[in-house]
Amino acid sequence: MRRAAAVRAGFADCTRAGIVRRGTLRSTATPEIHQTAESILHLIPLPAFADNYIWMLHNDAGQAIVVDPGDAAVVEHALLERQLQLRAILLTHHHHDHIGGVAELLGRHPVPVYAPVDDRIVEATIRVSDGESIELTSPDVRFEVLAIPGHTLSHVAYVGDGLLLCGDTLFSLGCGRLFEGTPAQMLASLDRLSQLPGETLVCAGHEYTEANGRFAHTVEPDNPSLQARLREVAGLRTRQLPTLPSSLADERACNPFLRIDAGPVADWCRRQHGGASDRIARFATLRSAKDVFR
Repeated sequence: MRRAAAVRAGFADCTRAGIVRRGTLRSTATPEIHQTAESILHLIPLPAFADNYIWMLHNDAGQAIVVDPGDAAVVEHALLERQLQLRAILLTHHHHDHIGGVAELLGRHPVPVYAPVDDRIVEATIRVSDGESIELTSPDVRFEVLAIPGHTLSHVAYVGDGLLLCGDTLFSLGCGRLFEGTPAQMLASLDRLSQLPGETLVCAGHEYTEANGRFAHTVEPDNPSLQARLREVAGLRTRQLPTLPSSLADERACNPFLRIDAGPVADWCRRQHGGASDRIARFATLRSAKDVFR
């Protein structure tokens, strides 16, 4: 798998943009783009609806892909504002807030639509399954497809160039609800994602970090990594900036749903009516508690 680096900064339109550069990892508060022979990709979370993110990735030649475009108008505005051409659409699962804008976009941009095998995604032109790869040339990106059932049964993630485009399976400091899958399926999916390199950037489908953090703090109030992340999140949201992408290393240190085997998390589950008999029971206890947490 090709690696990538990312540099993040705040933009006036309240999005956080990144530079994905094939080469060595570097990160600065104020990114500088150096003219090199390397291919540079720009990663942008486009806010949509109340809390969705449509992820856009584009190169300096003005060629773009989008992931889970639930709102076509948001994508069209970004394309026009940045003078970009849409070249492909990637979909992670069938929920309307992730695919609702596809038909309208296809009316203006006849591009391939990559999606999991699911008849509920009628606009798909190329079906993808676990273990397959997607290779695009404009922009030049390659993604591996991972099946990650749990939130929905057909949910997939796209992994490549240092990015994890994971829809509604993994959030910062949380995970998706179980609408179709079982706790065992979701835990297996999260375990699989957790094994990716720590520098992988988690590009989740929603801005849920602040609320997730409040729940995570009840589970591990003494976790210093979580405390630091919560301070960072508070500062970003005060400035109306996205909390994503986050690094997978940070999620492994802070996210209780990736810390099922950590002592404090297991102890917390045990105090919840003894819900710690095994890993799946601990995950189910956590997820059920989060479902009713306010």
